[in-house]
Amino acid sequence: MRVTKLPAFKVFVVLAIAVSMSACSMFHHKRDTNDTLPVDQLYAKAHDSMQHADYSAATKAYQRLIARFPSGDYNEQAQLDLAYSQYKDNQPDDAYSTINRFIKTYPTQKHVDYAYYLRGLINFDRTGGAMERLLQPGDPQTRRDQGFNLKSFDDFSELSRRFPDSAYTADARQRMIYLRNLLAQFEINVAEYYLRNNAYVASANRAQYVIEHYQQAPQTGDALAILTRSYIGMDQKNLADQTRQVLAMNYPDHPYLKDPKWPHSPSLLRKAIPFSGHH
Repeated sequence: MRVTKLPAFKVFVVLAIAVSMSACSMFHHKRDTNDTLPVDQLYAKAHDSMQHADYSAATKAYQRLIARFPSGDYNEQAQLDLAYSQYKDNQPDDAYSTINRFIKTYPTQKHVDYAYYLRGLINFDRTGGAMERLLQPGDPQTRRDQGFNLKSFDDFSELSRRFPDSAYTADARQRMIYLRNLLAQFEINVAEYYLRNNAYVASANRAQYVIEHYQQAPQTGDALAILTRSYIGMDQKNLADQTRQVLAMNYPDHPYLKDPKWPHSPSLLRKAIPFSGHH
C-alpha cells in the first residue's frame, strides 16, 4: 500500500495547530479548575501549592477561592494563607494590605494572633540591607527602613500585649529586642555624625532621645558618652560632669572613660541581640 507524504509546510501547519489546541486545552483546564472546584478541593489545591513553595500559584488559587466563596471558614483561612503566600512571593505591599484587612474584618478570629505576628514579619523583612546602611545616617533609604522597623516593632508589641500566651509571642519579643537595638544604633550613628560636625545641640538631642526611649539597649552607654561630649562642646561643664558620672556608674568600661576623644569614627554595629528563625 502506498503512503502519501504530506509536504513539509503542511506538516508544520498541522503540528502548529496541534500544539495550539493542546495549549488552549491546558489553559482552559487550569482556568476551569479554579473556577469549578468545590471550596474544599480548591483550598486543598492552593494549600498544596503553598506547601511546595509555588507561592505564585497559591496566591492565584487563594484569590479565586476568596472571590468565589466570600464567607465561611475556608474564606477566613484562605485570607491568612494568601497574605503568607504574598509575603513569601516578595509582594510585601499586597501581603500587608491583605493581613491588615483580615485583622480589621476578624478582630476576634481564633488565629488573629498569627495575623499580628505575620504583619510584624512583613515589615521586619522589608528592611533587608538596613544594617549595612546604618553607617550612612543621611541616606533616605535608611530613614525609610527605620519606618518599617518601627511598624514591625509596634506590630510585635501589640501581639505581645494582646496575646501574651500566644505561640508566636516569644519569637516576637526577641525580634522586638533586636529592633530596639537597631533603632537605638541608628540614633547613635546620627548623633555621632552631628558630633563630628560640631553640631552639639543636635547630637545632644539625639543622644537624649536614646536615653529616654531605649533605656535597656546596649547603646545607652554610647548615648551618655555622646551627651557628655556634646555638653563639653556647648561649654556646659556641670552638665558634662554629671553625665560623665552617670556613665561611669553604669558603664565603667566604656571606651570614652579611657579616651575622651571617643568616637574617632562612625561606630560599628554593636551587640545586636540575635533573634530566632522565621516562622
